[in-house]
Formats: sequence, C-alpha cells, structure tokens
Amino acid sequence: MITLSPALRRAWAAGVALAACFAASPAVSAATVPPVADRDRAAALAGHGTGPGLDRYYRQRLAWGSCVQGPDDSMGHGLEKAGVRCAEVTVPLDYADPRGRTITVAISRLQATDTRHRIGSMLLNNGGPGGPALQSPPDARKAMKAVGPRYDIIGFDPRFVGRSTPLDCGWPVGTSILSAGLSRASFERQVAFQKGLADKCRATNASVLPHISTRNTARDMDVIRGALGERKISYLGYSYGTYLGTVYTQLFPGRFDRTVLDGALTPDGYGPRLLQGAEPENERALSDWAAWAARRNVTYGLGRTRADVLATVRSVVAASARGLTVGTAPDVFRLDDTQVPSLITAEIADDTDAQRAALGEHMAVLAKAVSGQPTRLSPQFAAALRSMLNGEDAKSAGAQTAIICGDKPAPRDPERYWRDIERSRAEHALFGPLTNNIGPCAFWDRPREKPTQVRHDAPALIVAATGDPRATYRNSLALHGLLPSSQLITLKGANRHGIYGRYGSACVDGKVNRYLATGKLPKDDQTCVKRAD
Repeated sequence: MITLSPALRRAWAAGVALAACFAASPAVSAATVPPVADRDRAAALAGHGTGPGLDRYYRQRLAWGSCVQGPDDSMGHGLEKAGVRCAEVTVPLDYADPRGRTITVAISRLQATDTRHRIGSMLLNNGGPGGPALQSPPDARKAMKAVGPRYDIIGFDPRFVGRSTPLDCGWPVGTSILSAGLSRASFERQVAFQKGLADKCRATNASVLPHISTRNTARDMDVIRGALGERKISYLGYSYGTYLGTVYTQLFPGRFDRTVLDGALTPDGYGPRLLQGAEPENERALSDWAAWAARRNVTYGLGRTRADVLATVRSVVAASARGLTVGTAPDVFRLDDTQVPSLITAEIADDTDAQRAALGEHMAVLAKAVSGQPTRLSPQFAAALRSMLNGEDAKSAGAQTAIICGDKPAPRDPERYWRDIERSRAEHALFGPLTNNIGPCAFWDRPREKPTQVRHDAPALIVAATGDPRATYRNSLALHGLLPSSQLITLKGANRHGIYGRYGSACVDGKVNRYLATGKLPKDDQTCVKRAD
C-alpha cells in the first residue's frame, strides 16, 4: 500500500494493497524475563497446538523488554514513552514441519491499567497486506476511549514484515501496483517489469516464499494468543486485516472474542486482482474530490468546475505518456502513464479536507509540469516519489506482494489481462487499466494451500463506508451475509477507507466502543451519516 502525505500514510496504513507504504525495520530485541504471574498464567491458560510438535511454541515464555533499538529509533522511543513493551514470538516457518526452521514475529503490548475490569488481550492488524502494527497500541487505546484501559493491546508485525524476520526481494521500486498505461507498448513494458519483479524475489527468497501466506499469519496469531496465556483473543483489523481476521475465525473457531472488521474484504473478493470491480467507487471518489478542488480554484488552479478539474486530470495522464518531469533540483523525478494513475488512486481513499488538500497540491504540481513550469516539491511529496520510484519502501512492497501471491493464484496469460484492460478502458479510462493490470502474481509459483472458505459463523462487528474506494461497500455486505451472526455499522456518504478511530465519526466510534466494552453486538445493523463538509 505509495504515500504522498502523512494523511495518506495513515489512510493506507488501514488500507488495501495499492502500494508498499510501510517502512521495513530490523528485527526487534527483547531482554527481560517475564514476571512469574505472566508465566503462570501462560502455563495455565495457553491453548495447545493443532498438530504434533507445536506445543513448545504455544508454551514459550515471552521476554518483554524495551522497544527502542537505538538512539535514532523514533518509533521505539515513542512506544517507550507510552509504556509499551516489546518481545519476539518464535514460530515455525512451516507449520507442517514444526521441528524445522523457525522465524520470529515482533509484538508489542500496552498493558491494561484497569486490571479489576480487565477483559483480555486485543490483537491489531492495520491492513496491507504486509502492514506493521507494532507501533499501533497507543493509537488503538486512544480510539477505544474509556474501554481501552480494560485491554492488553497487542501490536504485531506479521511474518516477514517490519521488525519480524524480514524479507528483501531486492526490488528497485517501492510498489508493483501500477497502471497498464495508455498503449499496448506500455502494457508490454509492464509485463516485462512485473515478471522481472517476480523473478528477482524468487531468486533471493525461494526457500521462504511458499510459507508467506495469510493462513500462516493466522496460525502465528494463535501462537501469540497461546504465548500470552489467553483462552480467547479479541481482534481489530482494517482492510486486509479483515480478511486475516476472517481467516483466523475459520481456522480457530472458538478462540476469538470481540472482533471488529473495518473496511471488509470477502474471501472470494480478496486476491491478486483485488481492486478489479472497484472502478465506479474510485471514479465517484475522484469526482467528489474534483468538486471540492473546483470550489478552491484560487488555491490550486485546476479548474472552476468539477468537469474542468477532471479534464485537467485527464490531460496530466495523457501528457505523462510522453514522460513528465516533476520537481526541481535536487528532487527531480520522471513519471509516465503507468505511475501517475497509481499516484491519483493512492490519494482518493480519504475524503477529509487534509487529504483532499494534499491531492490538490500534488495535482497542481503535475499540471504545472505539463505546461513546462517546474515546481519545487514539498518534502512529503518528494519522499513519496522517492519511495515509489527509487525503492525506499521496496522491502514492504515485496512482503505485500509475497502475501497476496501466496494466498491465491493469478491468471498467467498476459493476453487475458490485456483483454480485460481494453474492455474496461472505454468506461473507466483512468482506473480500468490500473485495476485490471498484470502484476507479479502472474509469474509467481502457485500457493501451497487452497484459499480459505467461510464455513463457520462468527459474531463479528463489521464497519463500512458506502463510498469506500478500496474495499467496496459491496464487500462488507457480502461478508455480513457469510457471517449471519455478524452486525454491520454503515457510514453513509463517506469516500473513506478505514473508519473506526481514524475518521472522526463519533457515531461509529461510540457504537464500536460500546461493543468492545460489553461484548454484545447491536441487535440490528446500525447506520451513521458523514458530517456535512
């Protein structure tokens, strides 16, 4: 999941697989011996494994220590200040061979302070796939308001992400999510480019790629549950994290407690072509932003009407097919028609004024570049372009792709992608060539396991915005149908991906926190309405 601004980084941290926006870091160290009470509780309550040889993982003792890895570790220092402690959980690389090679999963914990009314542990996932959550317990506690102190809040970096055992595919770019461009020639370049990414990752990581999957991450979650000494664990997942949470409920029925799934994906809808079919929602979000920008034409100069702004966007994409030079020394970048649509798509999953302003500023820079007026880039925009084009987030992009490709197979024939691109281009000129484009999964080895199917009901609370351009509202409705005991909170009128605790909807936040406090789902589906601009 490119980020072009702090607001976008927050949005995509909860978001779907559109770019690798998460910075990888070295493995965490944990140094202290757990208190006797922790060890006793773990020994008494931990669930056992689901196969021979797994008990030692479930019974392991966690050594909680400082999250700080050095004087320049700003995240670690922030967690330290918030009272968060970190540890490593050892898990098998291959759950079919638990006596074989092991890897580590980095976790963090913000302990409950209201111990008299403690509910249990809550595990977090921010989406991605491949999004870290080691840093997230303080933000989650803030979102949970009065009920937060009743939980041990657990962040974790999934296997091969962040401070867990890392994966480095050696990619030269920070995202593989790109458009096919405006021509057959640009598509052919994409085919070669995406195949090169797959080949490079296989050449350096062939021994671990078969074990990078959502099902194995869910198994790691259950080991974490056991190592924490919990019979059941609560869960908060955004975007891809809703798929991970659903997989956990299917692999480990009876081991989950209160479960919140925000911006849901269905098992059938999740896969390498994740955004296929979401073109209307993306176009609606772009159109709404264009109307917002038109009312601020004095600031951005993109057009006085919605139609004028959209025409400016189309002209920028058309000009990029010839190559578009952006920025002034020392931050100068060359963009093309495969990259510009990706930048636009990345920024429209958040309809807050701050994010809309960021997109307005960036489109103004691109429009001036088209007219031959180089413009100095903001530090945030320059950093985002470096990440996308120069591979500063390449480790995150590789991990993200490895998870998606390890979960479901993709079509292999490039001609199938081209037919889909051409079929969608007439109606969805900007987004169709991106949502239907070929990716590395077309050249990846087949997954070891079949995709997860929903066979067990789960009483989860699903949160969804009607205009979500990433995990469309249709996905949340479909998952709600697959889980008859679930309830749905709908936020009407928002073009936003990731709502609870992140969007400022007191209505949504209050309903979720009531569920987290009582454990009782609403009797009926609930509806909230976006505040007027």
